Amino acid sequence: MDYYGFYTGKEFTAYEYLGAHIQENGTVFRTFAPNAARISVIGEFNGWQETPMDKVYDGNFWECFVPAAEAGMMYKYRIHKRDGSFIDHCDPYGFLMELRPHSASLICRLGDYAFRDSKWKKKHRSGLDKPLNIYEMHAGSWRRKEGAEGEEAWYSYTELAELLIPYLKENGYNYVELMPLSEHPSDESWGYQNTGFYSPTSRYGTPADLKKFIDLCHRQEIGVIMDFVPVHFAV
Repeated sequence: MDYYGFYTGKEFTAYEYLGAHIQENGTVFRTFAPNAARISVIGEFNGWQETPMDKVYDGNFWECFVPAAEAGMMYKYRIHKRDGSFIDHCDPYGFLMELRPHSASLICRLGDYAFRDSKWKKKHRSGLDKPLNIYEMHAGSWRRKEGAEGEEAWYSYTELAELLIPYLKENGYNYVELMPLSEHPSDESWGYQNTGFYSPTSRYGTPADLKKFIDLCHRQEIGVIMDFVPVHFAV
């Protein structure tokens, strides 16, 4: 990662370095916490006991490698403050979170879906030379399962694709804009109170399920726009 670019706001791939990244024999955890006295990672892989993280680069970044940490396991960072207290916090660069009201991050393998939308991407590199007809929607309330309540009434990303794509094509839409899909603690916020910019909400499935949804839309000539709200970060 370009550390100088990170500090000056010009590093746009920090997620490739920070967060939990699965390696050949375990997982490496990295986070940015310039004011912490010390940090440990806790999770299913160590019985929620502390595995200390080491300072790297200029001392504002922290890192550790855990051999037993595998995809699907929950984890948090235990951040020790200078006054002797500590807080357990999810990973700001986590790629998957527990379903609310729980708040642990989950180790997630990113390369677990192969897109088959190359034909659409070649045809729609910019989209600025053709008319756009955009349908804006909230995934959790566009349509709900009859007779079900709460989270049981939500359609998964995959189920949503089966219902939504025919609807969009029938009504002449060539783009769908999804209200924020970043993980968020309150259903009522519709995704506008983020807790993880890099984690699609677990309400409707896994990151791989979301990728499949996007892939299916592209293969039916429908572009996908995802709302991004950086100013409402729920600590």
